This record gives sequence, structure tokens and C-alpha cells, in this order.
Amino acid sequence: MRRFGLRILSANLANGRADADAFADLVEAVEPDVVVVQELDPAQAEALARVLPFGKLEPTRNHDGMGIALRAPGNVRPLRLPYRSAFVAELAGPEDDEPVEVLNVHLAAPHVHPVLQRIRDRRGQIHEIGAHLDATPRRRRVLAGDLNATPLWPAYRRLTARFDDAAAEAARRIGRRPGRTWGPWAGWVRLLRIDHVLVRGLVATETRVLPIRGSDHSALVADLALPSE
Repeated sequence: MRRFGLRILSANLANGRADADAFADLVEAVEPDVVVVQELDPAQAEALARVLPFGKLEPTRNHDGMGIALRAPGNVRPLRLPYRSAFVAELAGPEDDEPVEVLNVHLAAPHVHPVLQRIRDRRGQIHEIGAHLDATPRRRRVLAGDLNATPLWPAYRRLTARFDDAAAEAARRIGRRPGRTWGPWAGWVRLLRIDHVLVRGLVATETRVLPIRGSDHSALVADLALPSE
């Protein structure tokens, strides 16, 4: 069997405020196999598609733009959720084995008005993600994106009951803490770790947090491999 590896980059592009061309340059430099994006606007989608031509991007101008860009052809489709849908990609796995599923998720922020409705939306999103996981068993899965949840939040704990936290596992092996990914303004120090790459049936060999020009989020990059590698 050939050696299997997958590099994934997750990025919240701040509803058009992230510099589109600078982000495309970042993607070219990192050379990921998969890019999952949240808050994607049309100019950012156009720039990203020039670098990674496969996948499916659905930009908007209202914070709901989402998509998955791929280096190689793969099947990408929306996964309907309350408030804001997710995207699902099926990627080629190890030879003679089943595909690897990648989910791009952007959970509702619990502090956005109306707060009670956003909390209900968030719970509904997590419930439907769980229903999808139960209805479509997979040996190897990745759930990545802006979860609007630190490791202290119930949403994170509910998801990590099903997945491993790639950044936490990779950092633990080298005796460090995983990098924070969000700050209140672009270019400021990052205060919270709310962007995540969660895995099942894969392990993270390395993770990195990289700045995105113009965004209040940093990019999270994870190199994934089979557990035996």
C-alpha cells in the first residue's frame, strides 16, 4: 500500500476582509490537498479557485459563504444544517480502501443577536452533524472549520466525544500547547482557539497556525497520516 498523507488548511476569511490574493499566495506556499473555507466572498473564491481548481465553492456577502477547494478531483456536496449548512468532500483514501470524508463546518456564534436563537441553531447544527455521522459510518473522517468554541465549550466537547483534536494531539507529543487562532481584530494577538481540525481514523503528524492578511482568524494547517505510519 502506498504511503498515505493529507494536508488540510482551514480558514475563516472574515466575509471578504481577508486579502484574496494574499490568501491565494498562502495556499500556494502551504501546498495543501484540501482547503476548507468559511465566510468566503466572491473575490476570495475566484482567487482560491485559481490555485486549487477542484472542489465546490459557494461564496456570499453575508458571512455564510462556504466551500472546499481540492488539489485533485473529488466529490463535494452541501450538508444541510440549521442556520448554516456544512460541506462534505469524499477524497481518495489509501489504495484499495474506502474514501476519506472531510466536513467543513461553521457553527453559529453563540454571542450573536438574537442570542437564544443562535444557541438553538448551534445545538441543531451539532445534532444534525451527529445524525450524519451515525447514518454514514466511515473509518476515516476529518471535521474542520470555525467551530466558535474553545476546548472549554460544550460544543467542542460534544464533537471531540466522536473525534480527536489534531492540534492538541500533535502539540502534546512535542510538549507544547496548540496555537490560538482568533483575535478581535486582524493582525492582533490571537486570544482563543476556536478553529479546529478534528480527526477519526487518522493522526496529525504536525499542525501549524499561520496568519491570514485581513482576517481576525489565523489559518490552521494539519498534516494527517494513517495511525500506523
